[in-house]
Amino acid sequence: MIEKERYLPYLAAGGMALIFGLSFLFTKEALSQVEPIHLLGFRFGIAAIVLSILKITKVIKIEYKGKELRKLATIALVQPVAYFIFEVFGIQLASSSEAGMMIALIPAMVTILAVIFLKEFPSRIQVMFVGLSVTGAIFTIIMKSSEIGSNMTGIIILLMAVSCGSIFNILSRKYSMDFNPVEITYAMMCVGAITFNTIAVIQHIIKGELSNYFVPLLNLKVISAVLYLGILSSIIAFFLANYTLSKIEASRSAVFANISSIVSIIAGIVIRHEPFYWYQIVGAIMILSGVWGTNYFGIKANRK
Repeated sequence: MIEKERYLPYLAAGGMALIFGLSFLFTKEALSQVEPIHLLGFRFGIAAIVLSILKITKVIKIEYKGKELRKLATIALVQPVAYFIFEVFGIQLASSSEAGMMIALIPAMVTILAVIFLKEFPSRIQVMFVGLSVTGAIFTIIMKSSEIGSNMTGIIILLMAVSCGSIFNILSRKYSMDFNPVEITYAMMCVGAITFNTIAVIQHIIKGELSNYFVPLLNLKVISAVLYLGILSSIIAFFLANYTLSKIEASRSAVFANISSIVSIIAGIVIRHEPFYWYQIVGAIMILSGVWGTNYFGIKANRK
């Protein structure tokens, strides 16, 4: 493998973390104007439309003929469908700190599942660094929030979201031999668009407000969020995630997700002028050290 190809997966993972980290700002702004499922419908709808245009104009090549589409359907139903449904309802029932702590567990769960299903065995020191990254994320979230409620239903639902996020990493890695990153991403966006818009339309019909379905798009906050979430967070970030998972082990890829916590904190300080605390520096050092160690010792193991 040439030097450029060796580092591309890590650049892709870093880009994914940056995009996902900034997505919280846009999501938070949009949710004051539109319901969660409705926003998800817009998000994946625009993503599916953009990718379809790129496919029709042959900017991207997508070929499913002769391939097992059930594998793609499984990936798409797990992520984005099941993951986002569990996350939305879990966040509504639990505190934000509990939600953050649960989502931060994804790298640890991916490491365990990768051993069971992919036979990817991290070294003892890699496991320690994964734990360091997860601990850093949880530490930051606990310190940041003064209110830690204890809604067991919300926690259980969030655990389901964590499970879905972890399973997605395993499935994308496993089926990367059958489908390229663009093909996986396209299937995810289309299934997400159909599912969330169907749910949102039904909700509007029940309320007798179907004629107002596209009204939120007249709001600048909503349209900017939809464009960012649909094009950057959905198309580009998930493509980067699928590309990374096709090149490096699931445990090494998943640990990059915790960098999103650092990005969201920095964005809050710079853009929203939120206060900055000492524990955020400590948490950031732990997360970055964990990401570095997991991948550094993974590269050393692969060279042996």
